[in-house]
Amino acid sequence: MQTFTHIIVFLLHNSTVMQFSDLDLDKSYTYADYLKWRFDERLELIKGKIFKMSPAPGYTHQRISQYVNFELYNFLNKKPCVVCAAPFDVLLSRTINEEQIATVLQPDLCVICDTSKITERGCIGAPDIVIEILSPGNNKKELQNKYEVYEEAGVQEYWIIQPSEKTFLKYTLINGAYQASRLLTIGDEVITPILPGFTLSLDEVFADKL
Repeated sequence: MQTFTHIIVFLLHNSTVMQFSDLDLDKSYTYADYLKWRFDERLELIKGKIFKMSPAPGYTHQRISQYVNFELYNFLNKKPCVVCAAPFDVLLSRTINEEQIATVLQPDLCVICDTSKITERGCIGAPDIVIEILSPGNNKKELQNKYEVYEEAGVQEYWIIQPSEKTFLKYTLINGAYQASRLLTIGDEVITPILPGFTLSLDEVFADKL
């Protein structure tokens, strides 16, 4: 009986927060906290602060994500780099200490050429390319914070696809700072020195399949 009581006390003491409303949004959290949470909501951590992800992506978002993923996957087949799609944790840290990791993101897609960064839990360190497909729920503060942490972490290219405007913007890391490409749209193609020979047609990305 004593052993059973001890088990109950242990479980109560170590129980995780099950309601998002129970979290203190003013507090700073780490990846160790993140691993304990079990919510219906999808969350990201940016420098220790919690950000709720947008609701489940709609059809257009999903179609674009699947198409770009398909193109990258086929191109990278039997090549050193790999493409990973959300939900897939990107831990922007040079340490594997869960108590010290303060930024955990789930970009729509990412390309990783140093596969030693990949573990069963996700990518530890900066991917080479991060791709975000914007949804109506994305807010300016979230986008600004992501821009900053991707830049600081050394993500070489940050692609932003805007389905509603049918535009594509690429930020390239040069001397530690991002420089923006011209705004691309239908009729343009995306290329990158990170993946020589790869071409992404924006006609196909933004094609209306309905």
